[in-house]
Amino acid sequence: MTEHAQSPDLNVVLDGPVLRLCLQRPKKRNSLTAQMIGHLIAELERAALDEEVRAIVLTGEGKHFCTGVDLVETNREDRPKPAAGSIQRRLPLQAHRLIPTLLNTQKPIVCAVRGFASGIGLHLALAADFTIAALDARFWEPFATRGFTVDSGGSWLIPRLVGIARAKRILLLGEEVSGVDAASWGLTHDAVPDESLDSEIEGLVRKLATGPTVALGLTKLLLHRSQEQNLEQSLTNEAFALELSSRARDFREGLAAFKEKRPPNFEGR
Repeated sequence: MTEHAQSPDLNVVLDGPVLRLCLQRPKKRNSLTAQMIGHLIAELERAALDEEVRAIVLTGEGKHFCTGVDLVETNREDRPKPAAGSIQRRLPLQAHRLIPTLLNTQKPIVCAVRGFASGIGLHLALAADFTIAALDARFWEPFATRGFTVDSGGSWLIPRLVGIARAKRILLLGEEVSGVDAASWGLTHDAVPDESLDSEIEGLVRKLATGPTVALGLTKLLLHRSQEQNLEQSLTNEAFALELSSRARDFREGLAAFKEKRPPNFEGR
């Protein structure tokens, strides 16, 4: 287990093939600062290029996963004030880079949610490939109750997961969604008792970390792009992805394992 250069608010550990990213501002409910968002983006971009990283786990220290952007820190009096009308006036510009970075990272990302996930914290969880929550977790979009409009990809992510009708309940009414309902709606992948959450996450991430990393990453991109494409475009992309994945060592291992009637031993290359 190797610790990377640390930010005080983000713990970064390489645990074999698994990169563990833990938000570490428990006294602030892991609300994000511009610096934290920048560090998250940098670590995800680094992981995307590192062949040793085959899966990523995203967690929050303490009772809550992440309660959004730290508005107190963002609006400190000693910070330069952007011009009126600037999209930086209420939200650090980096925040709009974070969700696309997660979606485009060609490594499987698993997220564990305890307590609250709200605002960009909710979007961070939803942009993972697999999100498992504690039964008593709470998912919340606070924007309508604060006079803001949704940001950081929420209007794109939520309706694609739960449909327009439920997205309106979440975004226009500001209704909290329980861990149980989040799983049944398709907002997350599963909800488990708090005491089982860590073991569920570990079982899933170990399975992903021993899989064919190149093929998994390409399949992830195919799925995301398919939402904006017709069938013909998706078929064309599948052909390109198959050509790329067939050059990987794991492709040959998968074929050999099938012929020899044994489990494959993928290397992530």
